[in-house]
Amino acid sequence: MRIRSLLACFCLFSLPPAVLAQDLGDPERGADLWGQCSGCHEIGEGAENGIGPHLNGIFGRRAGALDDFRYSQPMQRMGADGLTWTLETLDAYIEMPRALVSGTRMSFPGIEDAGERADVLAYLRAFSDDPANIPEAAPTAMPTDHDVDPEILAIQGDPEYGEYLSSECTTCHQSDGSDSGIPSIIYWPEEDFVVAMHAYKRELRPHPVMQMIAGRLSNEEIAALAAYFANPDD
Repeated sequence: MRIRSLLACFCLFSLPPAVLAQDLGDPERGADLWGQCSGCHEIGEGAENGIGPHLNGIFGRRAGALDDFRYSQPMQRMGADGLTWTLETLDAYIEMPRALVSGTRMSFPGIEDAGERADVLAYLRAFSDDPANIPEAAPTAMPTDHDVDPEILAIQGDPEYGEYLSSECTTCHQSDGSDSGIPSIIYWPEEDFVVAMHAYKRELRPHPVMQMIAGRLSNEEIAALAAYFANPDD
């Protein structure tokens, strides 16, 4: 309790009141919610890597950047593409890890409640360098909604149309499903494909070429591609 009280005081003095109240949530509640993460991650003085990397200094850190932790290949790729942990990208990852990093080995299903995510982020931010002055300080700290509209997820894609559209994808992604520096999208579950493409549309995923491609695809075209790549042999 004493540690949590000191943490709360630290955050109250470090963060502008509007940011603390509106954007980051309550670090004390975040400390309680941290139990969902503590089985894999450590944070605070003496924190070490375990199943997952330690989360000290997570804000502003490039994904997959700790030299002494062995990240999954998808996380390394996202870091190479430029994914950096900010309030927005962490919020998206905590909500639905696969929306941001397809193939992540983090088995955590995510936190659906936006208020709980804000509380966890407030707790995490207290362990980053000089939290009051990192780039997410007010007024740019407003989190955004990363959910894909259920109506979009419910679109039944036409696999034949998806096959017609797929030639642009297979100029980079191997049609035989092999992975030679570029991840395979063959047999990718439809919902995962749609969620990932909409993350590129929102520029949460940082790859500029994929952002451009996703940005010019309609919801129906994304659904068609998802239907085709889920079962390309049908």
